[in-house]
Formats: sequence, C-alpha cells, structure tokens
Amino acid sequence: MKAHSERHIIAYLAFVSFLLAFGIDTILPAFDEIRADFDLASGSSDVSKIVTLYLVGIAVGQLVWGPVSDRFGRLPTLLVGVSVYGSGALVAAVAPSFGWMLAARLIWGLGAASTMVLYTAIARDLYEGDQMARVLQIVVAVFLIGPMVAPAIGEALLLTGHWQAIFASASVLALLTIVWSRVIGETLDPANRRPLNPRDTAAGFHAVFSSKAARGYMLAMTFSSGAFYVYLGSGQPIVDEIYGKGDLFAVIFAVGAIVMGVGLVVSSRLTPRIGARRVVFGSAWLMTATSAVGVLLALVADGVPSLWVWGSATLLGITWMTIISPTAMSLALNPLEHMAGTAAAVIGCVTQGGGAALAALVNREIEDTVTALSVGGVVYGVLTIIAAASALRADPVASADPELARQ
Repeated sequence: MKAHSERHIIAYLAFVSFLLAFGIDTILPAFDEIRADFDLASGSSDVSKIVTLYLVGIAVGQLVWGPVSDRFGRLPTLLVGVSVYGSGALVAAVAPSFGWMLAARLIWGLGAASTMVLYTAIARDLYEGDQMARVLQIVVAVFLIGPMVAPAIGEALLLTGHWQAIFASASVLALLTIVWSRVIGETLDPANRRPLNPRDTAAGFHAVFSSKAARGYMLAMTFSSGAFYVYLGSGQPIVDEIYGKGDLFAVIFAVGAIVMGVGLVVSSRLTPRIGARRVVFGSAWLMTATSAVGVLLALVADGVPSLWVWGSATLLGITWMTIISPTAMSLALNPLEHMAGTAAAVIGCVTQGGGAALAALVNREIEDTVTALSVGGVVYGVLTIIAAASALRADPVASADPELARQ
C-alpha cells in the first residue's frame, strides 16, 4: 500500500462513490429523448425501467464483489468492476433497441455495485473506529453533491443533441477511476485474504449476522434508511400534489442535500470528540424527536401544515438519518476487518433492500396529507433506537464505557 494523505483518500473514495449516483441522476433529464428514440409513448413509465434495472444490478452485484475483493484484493476487483460499469454504459449508449438498453443497464448496475462495496471496504482497510466513521461521514457529505450536480451535467450533455453523450461520459469517468485506483494501489492486508468458495462465502455471510454488534448496527441502518427512503420516494409527489409547488422541488431537493452535507461535516468534527457510538445513538434520538414534531405539526393543521414549516422539520429529521448510516457502518465493520468486503456487501444489501421495503409500507399510505411520512419517521426512529441500544450492549468498546453501557 502506497502512503497517501487522508485528504487524498477521502477525495478518491468520494469520487468512487460518485460513479454510483452518476449512473442514475444524469440520465433523468434524458427520459423524453430516450422515449422518442425507442418509440415509447409520451409519458410512458417503461423508461423508468432503466433506473430499476440499474438498482437491481447494484443490489445483486454487491454480494458478488464483496467476497471476490476479500479473495483477490480491492484493486483488481475494483478495476474489473469499474470496467464492467464502463462497458455497460457504452453498450447502453449504442443500444439498437430498448431491450438492449435494459440489458446494458443491468450490467451497468452490476459494475456500479463494486464501487458501493469497495469504497466502504477500502475505508475499513485503512481506518477503524471513530476515524473510519469520520472519513465515511465526509465521503458521504461529498457524495451528496452528486444529486445536485449530476442532473445539471445531464442537461449540459443534452445540449450536444445526443442523449448517448450522457451514457458515454460514464465510461470516461470509469476510465479516470481506473487510473486513480492504480495510483492508490492495493489496500487489503495479505493476512486478511479469504478463500473464495461456497462454504467460506456462506460462513462469511453467517459471521455478519452472528455478530450481535454488527447485527444491531445493521438493523439501525436499515430502519433509519427506511425512513430516509420514504422521503426519497414521496418527497416529489408531496411537494407537487399536496402542496402544488412541483416547480420548487428541485430547489428544495438541492437545499436538502446541502443541509445534509453540512450535518455530516459537523458530525465528522464531533465524532473524534464524543465517539461514533454516541453519534449514532444521539442521531437516532434526534431523528425520532424531530419526526414527532412533524406529527404534531400535521395533527394541528389537518395533515397539511405550511410547506416551509413541515419541510424544515422533515429536513432536520432526514439529516439525522443521513448521519446514522456511514457512522453505523463503520461500527458494524469494526469487528469484521478480516472480511470487510463480504461484510460491507451483506450490510449494504440488507440495509438497502430492507430500507426500500420499509419505505414502501409508508409510501402507500401517503395520499392527501403528510401525516404518514412523519409517523413513519417516529416508528422507524424508535426501532432505530432499539437496534442501536442492542448494538451498544454487544459492542465491547461501548460495554467498557459505563455511560454507554447504561443506554
């Protein structure tokens, strides 16, 4: 492993994670052009499948890349994964039919999954405990810039007159990632390499679930992610249909990303002082309390409080949710250094899949009021607190701290 400054590592990991968002957010402005080129009906929801299959590829791919990286190392795995990402993007750009486009998007997502697993595993290879939590918090803060700038990049590339330019640009980013990854070099300690076979892989999966601390932190991430995904899935319909301010959603979304980024930067400063465990537990309580305020606001306003009042409370709530995930991930991986790739894959798959399922339960209840969203935040917040408390009781570091042990 070559010596690199922490700032260099953070910039690299943020760039790797940005590839994931780039594959979604830049293509959204091109939906109309894609419909026209493939003779889809105007307003057809079929075009959304290019996002769905990308996400399916990410979910499935994580369980492949994690164990592979524990066997062959982070560098070769990332080089192959990012090459798959770039190849999928190129095939999508020249797809002769919509069916080919969908197949390419699945491949593209499978490649993108490698970036999701490996930026976390690389962080665990290089750091641990509070320092890893701080690094991941900053990486996610930088990552949040993606949803703000990626659509603008897509719009700019559309000015060329070809939506294919958006897809091709992803291949350019993949090439840059390959070059930068070679500069960073291998980060996996040879002593932590694991065999790659069904029995050892299954044993690795089992080890994640059998660790009470890792399981508790994983559940905390799942419940907090469920609350966050409710916002992602229903935020635009609420602003557009309930408040009739659809033209403001892009601005609201951008402001939200900025506030969440600032929250992560502040938490990265607090983590070395008070510890990652207190950050997770405190954020879970604040997430729940803020959501409870949202419920009260909804009840006194017949389910539709002022957009700005409700939006401010919701934004604070999702900021705490955003802080929980990278911090809890660092704690979940702490006892699993010898299998960080496999552990990151399992935790990522469970938290994303579980979070999406939990969000669906709440999203279907949101019709003409915002009450269900805030109630969901309270329910999932309480479950996050319970899961975090369970993790703290099983965490040997927390158990040695009398104050944390009482949580």
